Amino acid sequence: MKRGIKKSVLPAALILVSACMRLDVVGRDAERSFEEVLAALPPAANSAGSPSWSLDAPDGAVSLVIARDEDSGPDFDAALLVDAEPFLAAGLDPSQFPLEIADGVFEIKAGLSDTASEPATPISVFKKIVENQRDRIGYHTALDHYNIDLGGGNMFEWAKDMSANDKDIVYVLDPAPFIAAGADPGAVDGWAFSKVPVDIDGKPAEVDKFLKAFDLE
Repeated sequence: MKRGIKKSVLPAALILVSACMRLDVVGRDAERSFEEVLAALPPAANSAGSPSWSLDAPDGAVSLVIARDEDSGPDFDAALLVDAEPFLAAGLDPSQFPLEIADGVFEIKAGLSDTASEPATPISVFKKIVENQRDRIGYHTALDHYNIDLGGGNMFEWAKDMSANDKDIVYVLDPAPFIAAGADPGAVDGWAFSKVPVDIDGKPAEVDKFLKAFDLE
């Protein structure tokens, strides 16, 4: 009897996993819409090290970098590379800022997972992030955006439907560490300091963010 029970449990578990994968509407549609962003804002391939690509903001002030996981590659799967000058000009004290500023840039990195994929392309790596780090892919109801959560309230967002949204991509920073390091949030050139509607534990709320949004169409 015990052997019979064990045999019946495994197929049921496999059916449950398969059903969950089919029901992951956010994950699947995030892949589709992210591919549309790549078409509208073609990523630049980085030549050094393992395959990685930059989605550069049209004003050149910030980039989303996604990288394939390799031993010789970057120590992140996704990162924001941000021009520090606007924050320094707004009073940021580098000695009080938790991130290192090197060559006028600071990096916000999201940890490692298995994003090795063949072929090595931006969308194939993104699909690996969805597959292996599903909790980092979210949906922002208020703006009808998907996002990659880079931790600490920092994100890259993109429109579910670019034809119906005037904010096709948005680079998002948590202002708290900048303010704590002396920056005047209202004086950071090129970044909007705004309250953003979000859901916290199923309840509507507003949080402060630095936003840099672009319409790609």
